[in-house]
Amino acid sequence: LHHPYESFSTVVDFLEAAAEDPDVLAIKQTLYRVGPKPPIVRALMRARENGKQVTALVELKARFDEESNIEWARALEKAGVHVVYGLIGLKTHCKMTLIVRREGDGINRYLHLGTGNYNSITARLYTDLGLMTTNEDFGADSTELFNYLTGYSNQREYRKFLVAPVNLRQGLLQRIEREIALGEKGHIIAKANSLVDPQLIQAFYRASQAGVKVELIIRGICCLRPGLEGISDNIEVLSVVGRFLEHSRIYYFHNDGDSEMYVGSADLMPRNIDRRVEVLFPIEDEEMRRYIVEHILEVYLRDTAKAYALQGDGTYNSRSENTEDGEELFNSQLHFLLEHTGVTAD
Repeated sequence: LHHPYESFSTVVDFLEAAAEDPDVLAIKQTLYRVGPKPPIVRALMRARENGKQVTALVELKARFDEESNIEWARALEKAGVHVVYGLIGLKTHCKMTLIVRREGDGINRYLHLGTGNYNSITARLYTDLGLMTTNEDFGADSTELFNYLTGYSNQREYRKFLVAPVNLRQGLLQRIEREIALGEKGHIIAKANSLVDPQLIQAFYRASQAGVKVELIIRGICCLRPGLEGISDNIEVLSVVGRFLEHSRIYYFHNDGDSEMYVGSADLMPRNIDRRVEVLFPIEDEEMRRYIVEHILEVYLRDTAKAYALQGDGTYNSRSENTEDGEELFNSQLHFLLEHTGVTAD
């Protein structure tokens, strides 16, 4: 799912259907920002009314949404939902829904994993990716992560997920080092809100010095300086600022043709990696992975209308100012609108 170009109502429908399905036994969900009159929360309440086990992990310290989240947490508790508030000292920022359904002689697990909040209002304004899957390893990792969040386990290893503060930093660094070993055949593309973490910045510098091509799409704060001779010659940093707020996090590693990609909630900041519960999940389907590279990441990298290139001195230059006279500007967000909806007007 590519929001807002594809409707968030798909996710809402998923929860509402689960709430009414007599074969659904349990629903577990993390809630960071839910907003006013949230249909997701109402679906959880309806599920509880229908006798299902419902667990909601509500983050009370979501900045600017504290009051709203407290009110909805109380409403969920009143409806009989098992409300938990995460782990002491860690914000819960991952975006995850787990539905357990009775089928035949056993149970199946249905998952939604994403980069954005379960908020129907911001879903119209923020760009995010979501994945729906019944992958068994993903389901097992999600179950164990919910057990970790509710205090029933001290899980330190996961089958597929990179989880902060457990193994996410190590997982990203290992994959950057693997590209470094490939030298000029290495290629990294990363899209995030912010890049602040010193250890990861140093790893990107080492990658550049080894000849790895590093393309970074960082909307906000970026403490890395690209284009410095002998240090970051092979690093390009773009910030795309347009009609929609760029919010998706995507990490692509070429791996000598056997590529890996992780998508999820984590930015490249110490607070995300060390002081929050975050999840990056792999995109294992080759066709889906190729689509995200060719039809999402490379589209951003082509932007000449709303993209700003970070310079080595910390200033940003608008790409639109560097186009030749008469050259048509390419707007990535309008491209996505046209591709998915046929609508191009503001």
